[in-house]
Amino acid sequence: MSDMSYRRLGTSGLVVSVVGIGCNNFGRKLDADGTKEVVDAAIDAGITLFDTADIYGTPHGASEECLGAALKGRRDDVIVATKFGMDMEGLNGNDFGARGSRRYIVRAVEASLRRLETDYIDLYQLHEPDEATPIDETLAALDDVVRSGKVRYLGNSNFAGWQIADADWTARAAGHTPFISAQNRYSLLQRYVEDEVVPACEQYGLGLLPFFPLDSGLLSGKYTRGERAPVGTRLSQDRYQRVLADADWDTIERLTAFGEERGHSLLEVAIAGLAARPAVTSVIAGATSATQVEANAAAGNWQLSVDDVAALDAALNG
Repeated sequence: MSDMSYRRLGTSGLVVSVVGIGCNNFGRKLDADGTKEVVDAAIDAGITLFDTADIYGTPHGASEECLGAALKGRRDDVIVATKFGMDMEGLNGNDFGARGSRRYIVRAVEASLRRLETDYIDLYQLHEPDEATPIDETLAALDDVVRSGKVRYLGNSNFAGWQIADADWTARAAGHTPFISAQNRYSLLQRYVEDEVVPACEQYGLGLLPFFPLDSGLLSGKYTRGERAPVGTRLSQDRYQRVLADADWDTIERLTAFGEERGHSLLEVAIAGLAARPAVTSVIAGATSATQVEANAAAGNWQLSVDDVAALDAALNG
């Protein structure tokens, strides 16, 4: 029996594991067999939330296809979250950039259902704002796919705080299904969402789903100030040298010490510490192996005490 804990997503009735699997490696770094290994390990660890997007994979759509195949026979045991609204290069028809439009949404949801080999999506998320389409049109179309039974809940991704507020007001004024979640980049090193997105989520009852919780691996525990990245790691590639050079090593070292004092690794601090932040429901972490899944799940099993949270705040704020 796993020690995974579960939370309601925002103020909705949807319950998800406190650690989720980011599926952007499925159909890209991982083939069908590799995907199944990760999915099997996640389910064994008590993880229920699998977060993909129509644009993930090479070619686009491959992630949804791999995830759908890996979930055969146990679809109803998990929460499948996918996203729409980024450029699919013709796969969802000629959209002319209007990817929040009714026309586009109707096509996109059907395409995702086909690739996932399912007749419903638990959480359907607008991947990025469509500045050209009125949010009322987007929400009205999304409300229709919820009422049709093809989608259970709605979320947004990469929204600013004011866009979360605007969408919530618009949905409630018109009687549309509101968003219940916001997915944004957020780690203990990248905390800009705390200024406006977190307060908006708290005000309007949305659960926050952070992605990139390890901040390109800086919080994985693999890297040390002033030392070359270990061979084979992501940051050992030439194009990532700037990331290492510009890293906030003072904060990384304080977080490392915080973890060591409590018998936990930096990776565990990164995931469990983020899960303890206001508005966060589930931390979306990518994985390319069963070992990584198990490490992420174990991190989520650590529930910080009130004293731990206060000490973490002190470490973060220097």
